[in-house]
Amino acid sequence: MNARTEPAEAQAEPDATTRPALIREFLLVAGLFLVYKLGRQLATGHTGEAFRNARDVWDLERSAHLPDETSVQSALLDGDGLVHLANTYYATVHFPATLAFLVWLYLRRPAHYLWARRALAAVTTAALVLPFTFPLAPPRMLAGTGLVDTARIYGPSVYGPPSSDHLSNQFAAMPSLHFGWALMVAVGLIAATRSRWRWLWLLHPLLTLLVIVGTANHYWLDAIVATAMLGLALAVIHPPRRTATTAGRGTDRLAPSTSVLVGAGR
Repeated sequence: MNARTEPAEAQAEPDATTRPALIREFLLVAGLFLVYKLGRQLATGHTGEAFRNARDVWDLERSAHLPDETSVQSALLDGDGLVHLANTYYATVHFPATLAFLVWLYLRRPAHYLWARRALAAVTTAALVLPFTFPLAPPRMLAGTGLVDTARIYGPSVYGPPSSDHLSNQFAAMPSLHFGWALMVAVGLIAATRSRWRWLWLLHPLLTLLVIVGTANHYWLDAIVATAMLGLALAVIHPPRRTATTAGRGTDRLAPSTSVLVGAGR
């Protein structure tokens, strides 16, 4: 039988992905951010329980011999410039970095974009449940720890007094979506690219971890829980199979572009 070639697109796997419609994705991502903000506001209150849980988390960390958050903050407080930089990073990098990550994947790696967006949505949705079931005051509010509210003292701060802050729920420290999203950004970029330097993206969640702990906005356990949630999401939501298209140059169509031999083995 004569062999012939056919474009591999005709042999594409069933899950070959086209770039999703821009307007739909804009609305989905905007909705994700809106749910994140509104969901945290709905979980306000429970102040007494939030402080009791904070004391339990602090004691559990000490029992588990986790590093003391005060040691990280002490390093930041060595210079006003360093702590101001950490506060700025906390206030300004979280949302823009995640949005830029999604935009880049959408334009260059559509299949990875769908995977990352689903994982972020799953983690964010799961994270909204905890403030209802386990309200938690951040370490900057916990007396007797030696920690200070670096944002209030050195600026900039994204939070007002808890009693009058209607834009955020300051008693929803666990899990840390600052860290969870930063870790997903790193994992997504490592999975979607082939550069030998791609592992350096892990510096983003590492720096985020030091910032959220050093500014006393989160406990170590907040980041650990966020990592566990992301791990569960990624165990269920698998990344696309790495090919020259999914890990190389992005295209609208994510089927292999090479030709395959058909009929030679019949």
